[in-house]
Amino acid sequence: MNGYKRTHYCGLLTKANAGETVQLSGWVQRTRDLGGVVFVWLRDREGMVQLVFDDTVCDEATVKLGKSLRGEYVVTVVGEVRERAAEAVNTQMATGEIEVVVKEADLLNKSETPPIYIDDKAEENETVRLKYRYLDLRKPSMFNRLKLRHQIIANVRSYMDAQGFVDVETPILTKSTPEGARDFLVPYRGKAGEFYALPQSPQIYKQLLMLAGFDKYYQVARCFRDEDNRADRQPEFTQVDVEMSFIEPEDIQTVIEGAFARVFEAVKGIKLELPLPRMTWRDAMENYGSDKPDTRFDMKLVDVSDVANDCGFPVFADAVANGGTVRGINAKGCADMTRKQIDALGEFVKTYRAKGLAWVAFPQGAAPKSSFNKFLSDELLEGLKTRMNAEEGDILFFVADKKAVALQALGALRIDIAKKRDLIDPNRFDLFWVTEFPLFEYDEEEGRYVAMHHPFTSWMAEDEQYLESAPDQVRAKAYDLVLNGIEMGSGSIRIHRSDVQARMFDMIGLSQEEAMHRFGFLLEAFKYGTPPHGGFAFGVDRLVMILTGSDNLREVLAFPKAQNANCLMMGTPSDVQDVQLKTLHIQVTE
Repeated sequence: MNGYKRTHYCGLLTKANAGETVQLSGWVQRTRDLGGVVFVWLRDREGMVQLVFDDTVCDEATVKLGKSLRGEYVVTVVGEVRERAAEAVNTQMATGEIEVVVKEADLLNKSETPPIYIDDKAEENETVRLKYRYLDLRKPSMFNRLKLRHQIIANVRSYMDAQGFVDVETPILTKSTPEGARDFLVPYRGKAGEFYALPQSPQIYKQLLMLAGFDKYYQVARCFRDEDNRADRQPEFTQVDVEMSFIEPEDIQTVIEGAFARVFEAVKGIKLELPLPRMTWRDAMENYGSDKPDTRFDMKLVDVSDVANDCGFPVFADAVANGGTVRGINAKGCADMTRKQIDALGEFVKTYRAKGLAWVAFPQGAAPKSSFNKFLSDELLEGLKTRMNAEEGDILFFVADKKAVALQALGALRIDIAKKRDLIDPNRFDLFWVTEFPLFEYDEEEGRYVAMHHPFTSWMAEDEQYLESAPDQVRAKAYDLVLNGIEMGSGSIRIHRSDVQARMFDMIGLSQEEAMHRFGFLLEAFKYGTPPHGGFAFGVDRLVMILTGSDNLREVLAFPKAQNANCLMMGTPSDVQDVQLKTLHIQVTE
């Protein structure tokens, strides 16, 4: 036996290997002792194969070793690959047509009974899975997801290299800047009370690289944001970061489309049609109530304000009279919903600040039903039915409120209904651009306009006239890439002149002193011939999540954080020794 160096992976053996002598190393999945013969399933990262310890082939010590094996023991064996008899073929195993008759074996390590089952069929509590992640990663499904992740990144790197991009690493210890989320701060012992920040993105560094003349930059970058966790968010994440000089939006969009096309063809066998479709932000909001719409099903939002105005139904009429709107969706074929289900939807939209949900149902072979029958005149009924293309079997839902509330509530409702009624094809991938975002959005808490994307985004030249008089009318040279209702990434053409950047800071209420304190190095750099430039970044984790059909990011990361941002395996965040805090001049108070 050649130590424990394998000649093949277990899961890659086929009938073509019959008659070969192989050495395999891995973990025991299960055993069956039939007396003179012991069957063992051996597992490695590529799959499993059946071993046969037969006392007519191997010596007594080897058979004894085979009988002693238990789940997750680590062994290495030498044996001959042979085809199984037709009646013994296991169609549930990729290697089910063969088995390996053991001649020699060596037990490399024993294992206690694991706290989780190393089996994809086992339903484990996620808390236990995360605590024992190193065992959870032994499951074939986990390995396959991480292998696909590797393939995605490898294909992106290959594609970007071929396009002439240069991979440049940027610092992890950087400066705290206002980018929309909270920074993770890192104290430095050399300067009491002063901190580094972990980068939310390499945004400023990549702009400086354009100033430096690098022209085409990319990086598979680690980013950090101290945000509340959810299924598609982690405090640390990976994105492919890209920046180019002397471009317009179409130039960088073409590059990103090419990268996605390479990935989809390489890992899913899907050929994307390029260029990808475009949808303006305004159309996305009006039709889907979201700037990252899921277009795999219909159910578009419809404006019925004119039909509902002066209809006699106070909820509708008052909303329109107060400058609001009445919007609706047609859940086709869903008129069989129970009253309990409809009431639950009403409570659902309230979580999006809507005051309530009105509805009209058209049951098969029965008269229409409505939550506002008292006010539902024949004229209003016909108007709503015509405007919303309603037929027997459909149910219409309406929200009457401020426009932003109505759009958001119905946008979320259409997704909720589609999921509950299985209206979404899980094997369909809708990838497209959302363009012409507003440059600003109004922050009611702070009482001022803030940058919708970030304060380095350029505006469309034709909208400059509205900067001071009507900021909400100014469109940004910004673009998002959306896949199946999830934002894959975001980008924009940047501001490249100091005077224009200063004007942008002024628009968002950032004083000259504060701007110099936070971005003085960037404003200084802009004095020295900065080229027009723009960029884009997309999330690797979210892309892997979608392409593997996973429910959340934790399924596609090797060592993720739990919902509360804790690492259950390492026990972090955790306290540190007082001497460390003293060195950093930090005092922890309750």
